[in-house]
Amino acid sequence: MSSHIEILAILMSAVVIVWLFRRLHLPAILAYLVAGMLVGEHGFAFAHEHVDYDKFAELGIVFLLFTLGLEFSLPKLLAMRNLVIAVGSLQVAISLVVFIIIALLTGQSFASAFVIGSVLALSSTAIVIRQLSETGSMKRKSGQISVAVLLFQDVAVVPLLIIIPMFAQDSDTSMLLALLIALVKGVVVVTVLLMTGKWLLPKLFTLVAQVRTDELFVLTTLLVTLVASALTQWFGLSMALGAFLAGIMLGESQYKHQLEADIRPYRDILLGLFFVTVGMKFNIDVLIESPFQILAILVGFMAVKVFVIQKLSVMAGAQQKDAWASGLMLAQMGEFGFVLIALANQTQILPTNVSSILLGVGIISMAITPFMIEHARTLGVWLSNDKVANTEHLEQLPENTQLKDHVIICGFGRIGQTVSRFLKQENIEFIAIDMDPLRASKARDAGENILFGSSRKKELLEAANLSEAKLVVIAFGEDKQSLEVIRKVRTLSPNVPILVRTRNDDQLVALQSAGANQVVPESLEGSLMLVSQVLSLTGVPFSRIYRRVQTERKNHYNHLHGFYQGENTNLSPDAIDRIEFAHAIHLNDDSFACGQSIKALNFDPRRIVIVALHRGDTETENPDDNTILCSQDTLIVRGKPRRVELIERFLQEGS
Repeated sequence: MSSHIEILAILMSAVVIVWLFRRLHLPAILAYLVAGMLVGEHGFAFAHEHVDYDKFAELGIVFLLFTLGLEFSLPKLLAMRNLVIAVGSLQVAISLVVFIIIALLTGQSFASAFVIGSVLALSSTAIVIRQLSETGSMKRKSGQISVAVLLFQDVAVVPLLIIIPMFAQDSDTSMLLALLIALVKGVVVVTVLLMTGKWLLPKLFTLVAQVRTDELFVLTTLLVTLVASALTQWFGLSMALGAFLAGIMLGESQYKHQLEADIRPYRDILLGLFFVTVGMKFNIDVLIESPFQILAILVGFMAVKVFVIQKLSVMAGAQQKDAWASGLMLAQMGEFGFVLIALANQTQILPTNVSSILLGVGIISMAITPFMIEHARTLGVWLSNDKVANTEHLEQLPENTQLKDHVIICGFGRIGQTVSRFLKQENIEFIAIDMDPLRASKARDAGENILFGSSRKKELLEAANLSEAKLVVIAFGEDKQSLEVIRKVRTLSPNVPILVRTRNDDQLVALQSAGANQVVPESLEGSLMLVSQVLSLTGVPFSRIYRRVQTERKNHYNHLHGFYQGENTNLSPDAIDRIEFAHAIHLNDDSFACGQSIKALNFDPRRIVIVALHRGDTETENPDDNTILCSQDTLIVRGKPRRVELIERFLQEGS
């Protein structure tokens, strides 16, 4: 099969399987692995292992380590140093030793056992961090422990990438010498790169940024990454190490976010190719022939990791339920495990059948990770036998039982504190709920009536005397958490008014459907405030401004939803289903809609809204349904991008 047919087979399988897996809410990494399994020589043999694939795929790891370096924060590491050292470092060390011993007992060589231990000791940063962010669990103690462990694991990957190739040395006696030489080389190359990053790179990117050419910025980013990788490779070290150092150098610069945005498309495509090449090496026959062996390894290694993390977390001062939850979140094998497997295969350290078994175990463990993270807290409470896990903050209950006709503020950040200040000025009683322990402590010391905990918990809402409250304000601006709070409040008090703050209008309808009486999108309210100031400064009477603003609020900001797209408009798959566009449709002599009334065209107002009609020099807002459309008219419509495209085709062609 020719190379371009092989590439076509890889791309087609990747597109179809990634789409299917995302529909099933499974990680894209798994999709790439499965795609590789199907097209590889152990699957349908559409593509064969080829050196060119591996070369390109290696660049995916280079860019992955570069973005990891960008996100790596030394101040954050220092701030979490107790958890990182007490839990993260010991988790990697203990898990590594346990898995090495088990592998040696099963007859593996020390080099092979070390690779197996390294692979199984690591967890998936990409999946866990994403799930924690989506579920709003990052601020919980279990989430903080998980992040601390992942931080250390990310650092531990770098020395593992250096050590594993050294097992391919001809004699065991050269190992210590090779490690010492690698250490010296590492110190030299790190010094050179850090000095370059401190003195040269900021000036270089400043010069490039002044040109204001996106292509040049992208090219410079790629060049810096690849030069740093080539330098470490020239010193006999891993290319990934150079990329990681380059990322660290630029991580504290003002260009960090732009660099990450520029490199992401290359990273995702090449990383996808890397995981496809890993999947191509997986022999599906091993899964068929040894299902019980794979299941035993899967359950065994996950149980070991859960137990180790749980014990270390408790020793670090965490509660039992948080310790169990953290262990369950981090039980899977990580994406860097596949990197180490590929590296071990290149140096022929790991037997082929062991590689296939590890790949199968890793794929299955990552597949069940989203479910485990979603239910980690519930399982943690069950495993800890913590019958009063959700009543830990009820010591404040007695002092709030006298509250009546008060306001409950969920989230006591800047917005919540501003709301409380105005309530105080009007002598309106309130109680706040916030899950930031430092903020809650400082606010309580200052005399504020505040409960520490999650406003999604029934016990906290009852402690705030929800049954007697006259208003609930959800002020933290995280839509998924807000939806949970709304549903919980509605189950406890069906009639209490709920006011929700949200950052934009993406989830406006969902929040209202869940039971919110008023939703205040910051972006749209900011637009209204700006409009009010503009109209006031141009001489429009205040009464007319007030009426216009109130009308817009009563109409649920309808006229503020659609906007004309620009070059920087987010058109990602996640955003395209939420945003609405305003779009101008110009009618000519041959347009289907000419001579017909708006009513006859039978628009569905729930899908497409006609904002205005331009005819000559006049503009009519919300034109009447009986208006006859003419040639040279311009209709301004608002709706989702795909619907706008369809309605334009209908107006022009009648289909």
